[in-house]
Amino acid sequence: MVARERIITTVRPLDENRIRGSFINCSKGEARRLTLPRLTEIDWSEVDFLGWRDPKAAHNAYLVTPRGGEVIGVALRAAEKHRSAVKQSMCAFCGTIHAATDVTLFAARRAGAAGRLGNTVGTYACADLACGLYLRGKRRPAVHNPVDRAPLEQRIERTLDNLARFLDEVTTDNAR
Repeated sequence: MVARERIITTVRPLDENRIRGSFINCSKGEARRLTLPRLTEIDWSEVDFLGWRDPKAAHNAYLVTPRGGEVIGVALRAAEKHRSAVKQSMCAFCGTIHAATDVTLFAARRAGAAGRLGNTVGTYACADLACGLYLRGKRRPAVHNPVDRAPLEQRIERTLDNLARFLDEVTTDNAR
C-alpha cells in the first residue's frame, strides 16, 4: 500500500515557468508547447488545485497542485464523449453531481517507466476541472445537486484527499 502524501490546501499564484516545470508525466517539449490558462485572470483564493482544458487541443487537460513542498503537474487526456443512458454523473474529486455530459473520463499517463510503457490511470471529474468554483457555489452544475451541508473547509479537504489518491496512482511507477 502506498502512503498518501497530504496536499497543501493553499495554492499560491504560480508563474508560467513553475507550471511548465512541474509536469511529471510528459516530456519537457510537451510541457513547453501546452497552452496555459490566463494566469492573471485567475482568482487564486478560489483555487484548490489549478485545472484547465487546452482550448487549442480539446482532449488535453492539466492539473497542477502543491504537493510535498513542490508543485506537481499532471497532463491528462479526455475521453471521447459518447451517448449513454446515464443521466447524471459525479466528479471523483469534488463530489459535484453533473449532467453526464459535464463529467469527463480523464486518463493520465503514469510517471516513470510505467508511463513510458503506456500505463495510465483514469478518473471521472468535472469536465471543466473547476472543482473549487463548484465547492464555493460560484459555478452551478446544470442539474439540481443535493445540498452538502458540510463546512467549506471540510469539502475542500475531502476534494484534496480525493485528488491526492489520484496523484498517488499517477506517481506510482508499477512497471515490472
